[in-house]
Amino acid sequence: MRIIIGGAGRVGTDLAKALRAEDIDVVLVDSDSRAVKNAQNLDVLVIHGDLTTRDKLHEAGIGISSVFVAATNSDERNLLACALANHVYEETAGDQAEPLLSICRVRDMNFIEEQNNGYLSQWAKVNHVINPLDGAIKRLHSGLRSSAIEEVIPFGHDAYIIELDVTSQAKTVVFQTLRDASNHIEGGMPLIVGLKRDGEKSIVPDGDFMLVPNDRIAVATTGLASFNRILGIFGHVATDFPVSPRVAVIGANHIGRRIADDWLQSGAAVTVIERDLQLANDLSGSKTGAHPNLEVIHGDHLDRDILTEIGIPDHHIAIAALPDDLASIAAALLASDMGVNRTGLLLYDADLVKVTQRMGITFAVDRKRVAVDNILAQIHTKTAGVYALLTNIPNIVGVSMEVTERAHFSGKRIIEAGFPDWMRVAFIQRRNTARMWESLRPSPDKTLLDGDRLIVFCTPDRITDIEKRFRA
Repeated sequence: MRIIIGGAGRVGTDLAKALRAEDIDVVLVDSDSRAVKNAQNLDVLVIHGDLTTRDKLHEAGIGISSVFVAATNSDERNLLACALANHVYEETAGDQAEPLLSICRVRDMNFIEEQNNGYLSQWAKVNHVINPLDGAIKRLHSGLRSSAIEEVIPFGHDAYIIELDVTSQAKTVVFQTLRDASNHIEGGMPLIVGLKRDGEKSIVPDGDFMLVPNDRIAVATTGLASFNRILGIFGHVATDFPVSPRVAVIGANHIGRRIADDWLQSGAAVTVIERDLQLANDLSGSKTGAHPNLEVIHGDHLDRDILTEIGIPDHHIAIAALPDDLASIAAALLASDMGVNRTGLLLYDADLVKVTQRMGITFAVDRKRVAVDNILAQIHTKTAGVYALLTNIPNIVGVSMEVTERAHFSGKRIIEAGFPDWMRVAFIQRRNTARMWESLRPSPDKTLLDGDRLIVFCTPDRITDIEKRFRA
C-alpha cells in the first residue's frame, strides 16, 4: 500500500510517522521548502512541489497509490488536491484498479455540512472530511474531571482510555504481579492496555507483569464515574466532580459555542465571556443563546473587576477557546489565579500542551493530534471506525475491529478465541435489544457475537496481523 500525504506540517509528518510504524509506503508532498527540509529525517519519500499539479502527483506515484490525504492549512487547496488526485488516478491506474480513497482535512463548517449532506463527494471527489473539533471537545470534557489524568481518549459509547502515572502510594498494586494484585482489589484490577517505563519500550502487559512507581499506564474503563476508582487504585487522590458544574467559557467564536453546547447538554450551567460585542450578540441570538442555563457576558476576560462581578471564583471550570494559543493560556491562568480549580484549553501547538501542565493548567488537548487519529481511522478502512495513538505511551495504538462470521472466534468465549499475548481486547461494543450501542468489559467468559466491535490494543506493526485475524 502506498499513501500520499499532501502537506508536511505537523499533521502530515505525525501521520507519516504513524504509518511508517506499520511499514506502510508513504510519500510526503509540500511546496514549503522549510517543511520539506524538516521532513527529510523521516523514513519516507519527500517531494518539494505543489500537490495541485499533475506532474507532482505523477512523481509521487498516484497511479500505484491506495490513499490520498490532503492535510495542508488551506481548506480550498485540500479540496482541489483531492479532486485532481482522483482525476489523475483514474487516468493512470486504469479501469480495473480499486478506487482511490481520498481524505481531506477542513476547518470551515460549511464544508462539513456539505459532507454531511452527501454533496462533497460529488463535486470534490472526497471520501472523508476530517475536522477534529468534536473529538477534541470530548477529550477536553472528559479530562477535566481530574488533574491527575494525563490524557483521556473517548472510544464512544461510554468507553474511555485514561493515561496516568502509578505513584508510590499505590500500595495494593506495586511490586507484585497484575494477577496477584487483582486478588486484593474489590472488583478486580482495572484493565491496563499499555505501559511505558523510563528507558524501556512500551508494552501491552500481561498478568505476570509487575508494576513499579512512576510507570505510565493506559487503563480501559467504562463510564466517567469510574475514573475516581482508578485514580485511587494507582495512588492518586480522587476528587469529587459536581453533577451540575458551573463552567466559564472564554470566547464566543465557533469553538467556544461548540464547547458551551457540549457542557449545556451534560447539565452544566455555562457562562460565556466575550470581549467582541458582535460575537456576544450573535451567541445571545442563537439557539444556544436561548438555553436557560447559559449566560453571555460582553466584557474583557482579562479584566479582574468583570471576572469578580460575574463570580468567576464560584465556577468549577474555566475553558479558554480563543483563536490564539498564548491568549488562551493567559486567560486560563488568570481564571486559575482567581480561584477556579479546573482549567482547560484546546491548543494548536502540541509543544504547549506539556508546558501548560507544568503551569498548573488542569487539562489541555492537542487538536492536531486528534486530527491525526481521525485520519488514521479513515485510512484503516478494514477497522470499524476508531484508531487512536496513546499520547504518553508511544508505539501502542488502539483500533476497533468488527467480528464477522468469517472470523474463527465468532461465537466463542474470549478465553477460547486464541488471541495472542501481544494484543489486548479493551472493550466489546455491542448493540443491545433497543439497537443502541453499549460498551462491555471483556471478561474471559464473554461470548463474541457477529456484529460486535472489539477495541484492541497492540503495537503498530501488528495492525496487519490483527486485520488478517478478523478477516480469516
